[in-house]
Amino acid sequence: MIATGEFNVDLRPLESFAKGSEGISLGRLSIDKTFTGDLVASSQGEMLSAMTNVKGSAGYVAIEQVNGTLHGKHGTFVLQHFGVVSGGANRLVLEVVPDSGTGELAKLAGEMSITIEDGKHLYAFDYRLP
Repeated sequence: MIATGEFNVDLRPLESFAKGSEGISLGRLSIDKTFTGDLVASSQGEMLSAMTNVKGSAGYVAIEQVNGTLHGKHGTFVLQHFGVVSGGANRLVLEVVPDSGTGELAKLAGEMSITIEDGKHLYAFDYRLP
């Protein structure tokens, strides 16, 4: 199954244990999202980031728990992110954490892709349910 739609995201800096050195800036952010479309949900999570002193090079990891309705089925699940930017080109992996689904989304598996077009955040969620 494929779910598509838009989301709004609010990222806010959090106190970070590690600050970075040698031109590397390490950061920690809170994530608050609202999804519309085939996934009607909200999520909260945290992100860790590394910014280099080379423009267009960075990385991040994040975890967010999504709570809502996916194609009419209600529950929660966790998305794990892995992102790298190299020379301005992005590589982003978002996967459902195995066995993190609850309610009607128990045993959910899948991958989500994110694109930004005209300032809008769009998602395509390729998922499987038993």
